Amino acid sequence: MDSRLKNLLILDIETAASSQDFTDLKPELQKHWERKAGFLRNEEDLSADELYQMRAGIYAEFGKVITIAVGIFHEPKPGELSIRVKSFSDHDEKSLLEEFKKFLETKFDPESLRLCAHNGKEFDFPYLSRRMLINELRLPYVLDNSGKKPWEVNFLDTMEMWKFGDRKNFTSLDLLTNIFEIPSSKTDMDGSMVNEVYYKEKDGLERISKYCEQDVVATAQLFLKLHSLPIVSPQNIKIL
Repeated sequence: MDSRLKNLLILDIETAASSQDFTDLKPELQKHWERKAGFLRNEEDLSADELYQMRAGIYAEFGKVITIAVGIFHEPKPGELSIRVKSFSDHDEKSLLEEFKKFLETKFDPESLRLCAHNGKEFDFPYLSRRMLINELRLPYVLDNSGKKPWEVNFLDTMEMWKFGDRKNFTSLDLLTNIFEIPSSKTDMDGSMVNEVYYKEKDGLERISKYCEQDVVATAQLFLKLHSLPIVSPQNIKIL
């Protein structure tokens, strides 16, 4: 297997507002959200309550992690690459983060493990770290950047790879999978629907987990394309 694929964990998280309704927040947090809402782009003139439903989940101070999906490259036999995908989901965020932390610390060598996500440096990695600290969990080695030199931080980001140093624009994972003609088995969801699906659908968490798993597959395939490697055939993608 190509050395660039070893000790590499592809990752994606899905997040939701920490409570179903704005009024469920503690009064102090309501005030903080109202202040933050005043700075958010709001062309539709939405209320703080409406903005909470739409936007709170993307901020670690007001949201929570509900699903983490991960993928690894595996070579069952020489020259045959596969992707194995596993997800963790829980309504109890602390239990979810504890399970994920245990997975990282028992399945991988902490100093050689690298994490890769699309826009991970701006979202997934800092969000996970902040929520772990809020839940009073010690950060696993790969997420703890305190005192590390830049070249010791084992974060990879497919969006950063695509930018080639250009800092101006965000490029979505969906757009890149289309450009590179990466086959997709995406569900009928997109990221903007996660909060509503989570709080309003009976099987919402299961649906969100499947969506998250497909984002991991897409990120893994994009990583291969960005390194001029052939993508993995559908029959070699295993959802565990």
